Amino acid sequence: MIVKVALPELTNSNLREALFSPRSVAIVGQSDDASKAAGRPLKFLRRIGYAGRVYPVNPRRETVLGERAWPALAALPEPPEHAYIVTPTQAAVEAVEECGALGVKVATVLADGFAEAGAEGMARETRLRETCARTGIRIVGPSSLGVVDLRTRVMLTANAAFDEKDFPLGRIFAASHSGSMIGALMSRGKARGKGFAGFVSVGNEVDLSLGEICAATLDDPDIDGYMLFLETMRHADTLRRFALSAAERGKPIIAYKLGRSDAARELAVSHTGALAGEDDVADQFLRSCGIARVDTLEGLIESLPLLSRVPAAARGGRKRVGVVTTTAGGATMVVDPLASRGVTVEPASTATLARLAAAGIEVKPARLVDLTIAGALRDDEGHARYPHGRAEFDLVLAVIGSSARSQPEITVRPIIDSAGAARPLAAFVVPDAPEALAMLSHAGVPNFRTPEACADAIAAALSRQPPRPLSARSAALVASNGPVLDELAAGALLDRLGIARAPSVALEVGIARAPPLPFAYPVAVKVLCAEIAHKTDVGGVALGVADGEALLAAIQKIVATVAERRPDARLARVLVQPMVSGLGEVLLGYRVDRDVGALIMVAAGGVLTEIARDRSLRLAPIDLATAHEMIAEVRSLMALAGYRGRPAGDLDALAHAIVALSRLADDASIAEAEINPLIVRPAGEGVVAVDALVKLAGNA
Repeated sequence: MIVKVALPELTNSNLREALFSPRSVAIVGQSDDASKAAGRPLKFLRRIGYAGRVYPVNPRRETVLGERAWPALAALPEPPEHAYIVTPTQAAVEAVEECGALGVKVATVLADGFAEAGAEGMARETRLRETCARTGIRIVGPSSLGVVDLRTRVMLTANAAFDEKDFPLGRIFAASHSGSMIGALMSRGKARGKGFAGFVSVGNEVDLSLGEICAATLDDPDIDGYMLFLETMRHADTLRRFALSAAERGKPIIAYKLGRSDAARELAVSHTGALAGEDDVADQFLRSCGIARVDTLEGLIESLPLLSRVPAAARGGRKRVGVVTTTAGGATMVVDPLASRGVTVEPASTATLARLAAAGIEVKPARLVDLTIAGALRDDEGHARYPHGRAEFDLVLAVIGSSARSQPEITVRPIIDSAGAARPLAAFVVPDAPEALAMLSHAGVPNFRTPEACADAIAAALSRQPPRPLSARSAALVASNGPVLDELAAGALLDRLGIARAPSVALEVGIARAPPLPFAYPVAVKVLCAEIAHKTDVGGVALGVADGEALLAAIQKIVATVAERRPDARLARVLVQPMVSGLGEVLLGYRVDRDVGALIMVAAGGVLTEIARDRSLRLAPIDLATAHEMIAEVRSLMALAGYRGRPAGDLDALAHAIVALSRLADDASIAEAEINPLIVRPAGEGVVAVDALVKLAGNA
């Protein structure tokens, strides 16, 4: 009989041991049918040869799969260090509570039916969190297909893909939100001769997050890199901390993130909310963490060897690839997807061509260095000779044709011999040539079977930058249920930030005579109402109003139109501003994302900004250099740089305005802020905000 004990807080080392090398495990709900999900864990543990103590728990049977079944956790001779709970949902909640009371360190929960199952599911999830807080137990899941460590032979999983005998060991740890994907990564990696150290399916992350679990393995000397399959940016704070610590240890991270779509992140009052879709947010977050992102599953599986050889690039570094090939057609298959990912395939320099010529290799100047397998890759003494390690390239890619299948040793040996060059070297093998691929892998040369995965991996590796630490409050999440300020109050915030705005006057809608204005006609007249975020949509804007009589007419028309289109809105005042002109219009947006924190966006301005979707996004706050990068990424702003003799806009002033708005990341009272448009004047004349929207954070 187990005596109930208080569980001390687990250190990273203790957590790693309980997760991946427990001395004892319990399988709660273990079935006698090995073909069922609840029957697999015991079968897998015995097959792989786990050496610890195993306690199957099933109150309805005396034996399961030929072994003794215990009636309850309390009947065990000791508290297991790790319990895998494979019961139905309600019983799983009760089992976690019992585990916590008995001093079990970690429980992994297979069942679903929690947050995704409405109010009842949320209540179950709350009970799990309360159990963690009360007892100190740590939970993986729910909806977790388990935890696997191939070195310690811990296979606490119900994933059917692990119903095999032989698993290649490697130095990669794979973590996934999706349970099925740990089996997919294992099986696809195995087919390519790529091994893993371990796997975890994190499920709903009610307690332990993907970032926390990965962080617990960082000091494992047998793990060199991480492979992540992400469905969400939930618990982004722990993912960021893990990524920064991994970078400090020189352990690269590659990620595949679902959701490359234009769906908006959440319902927001500003254009920024609609323009900064979920995938845009995820992309910038991963980039800021120094996590390389790939678009293809094959790229995810094959990228880490390359990533470990390509250092994170300094900001603004070029992405230059030299392609050496024995098949121009095969090489072109990689050149196209590389170009679509912003990677430049550089022709060999005159100096490199001269070096080749001196070695007896005559190559015509071209984007591809086209060699023949017999006479070009080796000299008369058998030494490799082609333009690896040249300064004009950030990476050299060798594309190998049909000889890789018929003569694998002759084909790949020069590449293997050159693998220690100063510049990273990778290989794409065009035919199905498993022997050549195996030789390259054994020699540690990154290699690829498809042009898509090859281009994906190269682009991800060359795009990776060192992680950028954010200020302490930039990632703090704030509520977004506060009120929207009217434009006059929003203008006061811009004044505080030091962003110039057009002068304005508020007038009552019932005035009988036009008052004197502190600026000249023509003017703009706009509805002034916190309930109306987008004035043009309700006919709340009149432009080019020429005089006092036209001003009164414009006010009356706005009142009538708004009353028709928004009868619920309380309209008492309008805002009058001078007409402001410049060389271009820009949208600046700031918002706090519910997962990753503060964001800053630059986009083409005006009422059609959501249609154009021409924008650049970063995590906030940013510096001046980043602001200039963002400006350069917005295509429609190219004209403001003096394109083809046009007048140049004041891009320095624009960059300073972007930086100023991004500093709202240090103000927890603001949920959203947007300037649209910000008028860019000629160089030296600054920028002027003519409309602004601000939403306060409210209460969490």
